[in-house]
Amino acid sequence: MSPSHAQKRGIKYRYYLSSALLQGEAERAGSVRRVPAVEIEALVIRSVREELKLTESVDDPSLVNTYIIRVEIQPEQLVIQLAPIQKSKRQTKGEGRILHVPWHKTPSTRHRELLLPRGVQPEHARANRSETRATLVASIARGRRWLSELIADPTSDAGSIANREGCSLRKINMTISLAFLAPDLVKAAIEGRLPRGMGVARLCDMPAEWSRQYQTLGLSSQ
Repeated sequence: MSPSHAQKRGIKYRYYLSSALLQGEAERAGSVRRVPAVEIEALVIRSVREELKLTESVDDPSLVNTYIIRVEIQPEQLVIQLAPIQKSKRQTKGEGRILHVPWHKTPSTRHRELLLPRGVQPEHARANRSETRATLVASIARGRRWLSELIADPTSDAGSIANREGCSLRKINMTISLAFLAPDLVKAAIEGRLPRGMGVARLCDMPAEWSRQYQTLGLSSQ
C-alpha cells in the first residue's frame, strides 16, 4: 500500500491506499483498499515493542527504521516482517521474525452499535471519524505505556517524560489520564463505537470511577 492523504476543513487525514487502486487497476485492489494511517502505525509500533521488549529509549521513528522491514495489511491481520537482530557490527542473529497481529477494518457505518448519549436517537447519531478514532486509540496506548514506565522506574516522572518527548507536562498528564478509562469505553474506542465528538480532548481527565465517567459523558452504564 502507498501513503496518501485528504484535506478537509483544513485538517489533514492520512491513509494508506492500495497501490493497485492508485494505478487505476481496481480489479487488483483486493478487499482492503484504504486504511487510516494513524491506526495502523499505532498497532504496528505497539506490537513490535511488545514482541521485542524494547525500552522507551527507542523512539518510534528509530523503531520503524531499525526493526521493521515490511508490513502487509490483510483483511483479518497485519503481517509484520522484522529485521534480523544485530548482535554485533559483523554478525546478525538468524532471519527476521514474522508477526501476525489480529486486525480488521471497522465498517464505516455502525450506527446500531454506537454508545449513544442519553436523549440522542440512533438515527441521529454518527460515529467518530476514522482519524479521530485512530488518534484516540494511539493516545490511550501511549498513556498506558507512560504509566507503566512511571510504575516500573521510581526515578522517572512526568517531567522527564515531557523532556524526552518534547512536549508539555500538561500533555503528558492528560495522556496518562487516558490509561484510567473504563474498559468498555476503551473497547468502544477501538471498535469505532464512540459517537462523534468523543476524542482525546473529551476523554482526557475523566473521573476515576468508571460509573462517573459514563455520567460525565452522558452515556448509559454498560
